[in-house]
Formats: sequence, C-alpha cells, structure tokens
Amino acid sequence: MNLAGFKFLYELLSVSEGKFKVGEVPLNFRSRQTGNSKLDQAIVWDWLVSLLHTFTGRIMPRRAISFGLVGVTGMAIHAGIFFVLRIAGQSFLSSQIVAVVVAASFNYLVNNILTFRASRLRGTALLIGLIKFLLVCSLGLVANISVSTVVYDNMREDSLGTVAVFAGIVVDFIWKYAASSRLVWNVPY
Repeated sequence: MNLAGFKFLYELLSVSEGKFKVGEVPLNFRSRQTGNSKLDQAIVWDWLVSLLHTFTGRIMPRRAISFGLVGVTGMAIHAGIFFVLRIAGQSFLSSQIVAVVVAASFNYLVNNILTFRASRLRGTALLIGLIKFLLVCSLGLVANISVSTVVYDNMREDSLGTVAVFAGIVVDFIWKYAASSRLVWNVPY
C-alpha cells in the first residue's frame, strides 16, 4: 500500500476489501488566496497507476505499471514517426533508427518525470541517464529479437508467431524495467 499523496483513501479502501465502514463528512473550502494546488498531472498519473495496480491484483509493482504505460505511449510514437518518415521517402533502416531513438528518448524523459520522479535526474545526470537508458534499451531490443526468434523456431507453426512476438516483448519489458531502475535511476525494482 502506498500511503503518500492524495490517493491515500483509495489505497486504504482497496486493501480493506470492503471491511471498513465509509461515510462522508462535507467540507466547505474557501477560495484559494495564495499558493498553488498540489494536485497536478503526476498525482493523477499516480491515481491511474494505483487503479491499474488494484485491477491487476497487485501482482506487479506500481512503478512497473507506470513504466509499462509509458512504454505503450512510446510504441505509438515510434510507429507514428516510422510511418511519417517512410511516407516521406526515407529508407526502412533510417526510419527505424530515428523512430527508435526518438521514442526511447521520449520514454526516458516521461519516466524521469512520472515513474521515477522521486529519483528524478537533472542537469548533467539527466544527459548521462539518457545515454544509459538508450544502452539499456538497445540490449532489451536484442533480447526481444532473440527470445521471440527462439520461441518462434521452437513452435513450428506460423499461426503462433504472435505468441513468439509477445514473449519477446515481455522479456524486453522486464529487462528494460529492471535494468533502468537500477542502472539509470538507482532505485530497487
């Protein structure tokens, strides 16, 4: 259970499994005179991650869920950039290289802001972290292709190629999450 932030009540209720009695005590707030609200995109992101964490039976760490959600957005960015460059006449290889680097850099920056914000890198450490993240991603890509190829070769049925691809994606995700947690942001996974 994560006791930090605005989502404390949600966390408490989700782990109570309906055993707590809940009531409402109305509060009337006056208009803010100074300062800014602490409710921002990061808090909303934490709440979304907490919902998914509960929905999945708490089998994955919150940080891994956040990392995965960022990864899905990176996949969309990768595909978009790749197709735009191909339509513009770029070669497959150059389109793929640019799309991979841009998507991975995007994922790194968003993960630095949201997923690993407690260990957020700044200044020179941000640039060094990007280089480390790109190296981690390149090893994950090799693992993805290797595992999916081995699974595909051992299945001997073309119709099950999707299973092989999924196996590669899972290995790639686990590697990138675990390695970047330790090597880039220096936090336990």
